[in-house]
Amino acid sequence: MAAYLQWRRFVFFDRETVREPSGQDGAGAKPFALPPGITVCDSGRGSLVFGDILCGIWFLPRSLQLSSFQAYKLRVTHLYQLKQHSILVSIGEDEEGINPLVKVWNLEKRDGGNPLCTRIFPAIPGNKPTVVSCLTVHENLNFMAIGFADGSVVLTKGDITRDRHSKTQILHEGSYPVTGLAFRQSGKTTHLFVVTTENIQSYMLSVKDYPHLELDTHGCGLRCSSLSDPSQDLQFIVAGNECVYLYQPDERGPCFAFEGQKLIVHWYRGYLIIVSKDRKTSPKSEFAGNEAQNSDKQVLNIYDLCNKFIAYSSVFDDIVDVLAEWGSLYVLTRDGKIHVLQEKDTQTKLEACKFGFLFVFALCLKNLFEMAINLAKSHHLDSDGLSEIFRQYGDHLYNKGNHDGAIQQYIRTIGKLEPSYVIRKFLDAQRIHNLTAYLQMLHLQSLANADHTTLLLNCYTKLKDSSKLEEFIKTSESEVHFDVETAIKVLRQAGYYSHAVYLAEKHEHHEWYLKIQLEDIKNYQEALHYIGKLPFEQAESNMKRYGKILMHHVPNETTELLKILCTDYRPSGGNEGPGMLEGKKTNSEEFIPVFANNSRELKAFLEHMTEVQADSPQGVYDTLLELRLQNWAHEQDEQIKEKLHNEALTLLKSGRFKTVFDKALVLCQMHSFKDGVLYLYEQGKLFQQIMHYHMQNEQYKKVIEVCELYGDQEACLWEQALGYFARKEENCKEYIAAVLKHIENKNLMPPLLVVQTLAHNSTATLSVIKDYLVNKLQKQSRQIEQDEQRIQKYREETTRIRLEIQELKASPKIFQKTKCSICTSALELPSVHFLCGHSFHQHCFESYSESDSECPTCMPENRKVMDMIRAQEQKRDLHDQFQHQLKCSNDGFSVVADYFGRGVFNKLTLITDLPSGKTATTIEAGLQRELLIHTKRST
Repeated sequence: MAAYLQWRRFVFFDRETVREPSGQDGAGAKPFALPPGITVCDSGRGSLVFGDILCGIWFLPRSLQLSSFQAYKLRVTHLYQLKQHSILVSIGEDEEGINPLVKVWNLEKRDGGNPLCTRIFPAIPGNKPTVVSCLTVHENLNFMAIGFADGSVVLTKGDITRDRHSKTQILHEGSYPVTGLAFRQSGKTTHLFVVTTENIQSYMLSVKDYPHLELDTHGCGLRCSSLSDPSQDLQFIVAGNECVYLYQPDERGPCFAFEGQKLIVHWYRGYLIIVSKDRKTSPKSEFAGNEAQNSDKQVLNIYDLCNKFIAYSSVFDDIVDVLAEWGSLYVLTRDGKIHVLQEKDTQTKLEACKFGFLFVFALCLKNLFEMAINLAKSHHLDSDGLSEIFRQYGDHLYNKGNHDGAIQQYIRTIGKLEPSYVIRKFLDAQRIHNLTAYLQMLHLQSLANADHTTLLLNCYTKLKDSSKLEEFIKTSESEVHFDVETAIKVLRQAGYYSHAVYLAEKHEHHEWYLKIQLEDIKNYQEALHYIGKLPFEQAESNMKRYGKILMHHVPNETTELLKILCTDYRPSGGNEGPGMLEGKKTNSEEFIPVFANNSRELKAFLEHMTEVQADSPQGVYDTLLELRLQNWAHEQDEQIKEKLHNEALTLLKSGRFKTVFDKALVLCQMHSFKDGVLYLYEQGKLFQQIMHYHMQNEQYKKVIEVCELYGDQEACLWEQALGYFARKEENCKEYIAAVLKHIENKNLMPPLLVVQTLAHNSTATLSVIKDYLVNKLQKQSRQIEQDEQRIQKYREETTRIRLEIQELKASPKIFQKTKCSICTSALELPSVHFLCGHSFHQHCFESYSESDSECPTCMPENRKVMDMIRAQEQKRDLHDQFQHQLKCSNDGFSVVADYFGRGVFNKLTLITDLPSGKTATTIEAGLQRELLIHTKRST
């Protein structure tokens, strides 16, 4: 029984007869009829192409509108339509005899309505007249091969559309007719398969001299060879009467036992199409008889070589050729009809032949899983259907105990089957290696979650497979298919600290790296070195978090890193990138708590910060001051203590404590740092506190010195010093005398108050204040005499002014000025005279005067007096303010005296100038005003 009869048969194609387009009346269309006398066919570029015995070439597009043109004068024998170019190559005859012509047509260009013929040349090799048997053209338009009945093959190399750019030569000569040609392109290598009735050869055209290799010693008939597509690795197919052979350029491939006389062979979308004689009829000769000129029945079979089944089989009457176009197969028969074979879609194929899932699963139930898988793949069954087959196959193998084979099938379901379905089957400890393989593939496809990562790492640790564990975690960054943080946690829990640290460092999980180094491995030095390589922000945050631990174990190194971090930090590993030219620095004050139990390192850190970075935060200086004061207070060695004393005082005098004066003062007082307290009192101008400090320590000379230094700025210091010495029962006469002398010189206290103050001191006798009282009384006597003299002077001045006023009222005023008071030139009429005694030229007066009624010379002084009068007038109206101050003041007498001095209780009438038309009253008012101004000027 023939091998192919064992293959399953299916009907994966629908057969229909092509009919003419329906008319407008909607009547049924009759079958489409081909032109008579079709001798040769081809297809491509959206058309079926025919050549007939009447020398015409016909084009049949999808719209079934036939068109033609006359290509030759006698007949058309061969056609080749390129698939990637609108180029048609034909061979025919224009005259009687054996003189075939090759014509190259450009279908996109027209010449009088017909395609443009770009080239014509004779086909015969040399001068030997012979019949053309076959034709093929390379899709790159650089090669064309023509086979002849005498065994010759002519190769045209170059641009086949132009005469000038191509070269024709005889490639092959033999004794047997050439029945098939095919070009094969693989990369930059081009091969030409040549098949005759007796042998098969392969020529390498990409190498000079075209080396060739004989592949087999049997051939085939005309149209019984073809080239497969890449799904079959571009193999050359040769169909003999017994078998179908497949060839590579350098060797023969597999063969299939398909019996029967082959008439036509084609390759279409992964299918092998064979038209053969019905076995009931006797075969004809291999070469001449294959053209099927009789009306015998012919069988068309469509084979799937990959899955070994027949996709379609049907009987036709006298097939002319089989063409592929528009996604379908078109079978041309001698009666002029066209039959279309349309491949069914996958679902329809499965349902039509009862194949579907039921059939596939039936194969599965028969344990024919491989066949079911191949069948489903070849017909493009969706991934869900394939996954179900793989699952059933895996279940079958699992139930048989073949766990290794089962896990391989389950791996093929990844992405479709829920992983937990597989994981539950392999949780047994004896199957842990199978589970590991499945989880590995799950991670490789990036479909694993955190739980899967945990499980896989636990598998590695249970198996103690360190090599696999390292291979899993040491993948490159682009190949990471797991949750890194989960992996770190699992490895840490399992005690694989080195692996966990590797992952954390590689994937920059800095927190986990440091946590493992510090808490598990206890490698403090390495952790500190790692922090020094981190970017600034991460180094800062991790030092705040782990600084105390590091300071406890590696204090010196930690202090050095903190110094760098707070001044000019650059990662030691260059992680900030080449663009970081300037270092960064953090707030040093925030790291002071890190030194909680390391005062020596803290002192070194703070002193470094104050030296390198003068604008360090205030907290740095405050802490350094406190630290120096503590060291000074607890130091026993006098020399060292003196040094510490000077350091603390120098720091205080650096000017960094002006804004935190109170804090610095409290620190100095807490540590009894006397010089610091006094310095701060002085800087804060707390002179009374300085004196009280010396009073508490009974340092009398210091009290006097303080008064002498700061008494001018704060006079009450002398009064307090007097009161202090007055309360002392000791003999302080010397100091009291010094204080009284200064009080007397500066007139700081009334004598009565001095006497009352010293009355409390039993040791202060009259002799202590005798000189003070005598000097005071003498000064007061001199002051009384001066006051009496001034009173007498004012009385005389008042009498003189009154007489002057009376004279102005009663006697005429004689103006005897001879010079102008402005320009000092001799007076000339007209002139202006004032009662004040000033005279002016009229033009000088008009130029400088601001008012016609005022003397320009006296006007500034007069205005000052008037302003004073107006100010007093305004102040006299402040009755509400006076009442309020009187109620709120502790010393009401001083308030009354102040307002009395302002003239609030005086009644003063101010008479201003009147307009023209003066009366006697007006004149008297003017005299009073002049008198007031004169009085002010005299005083």
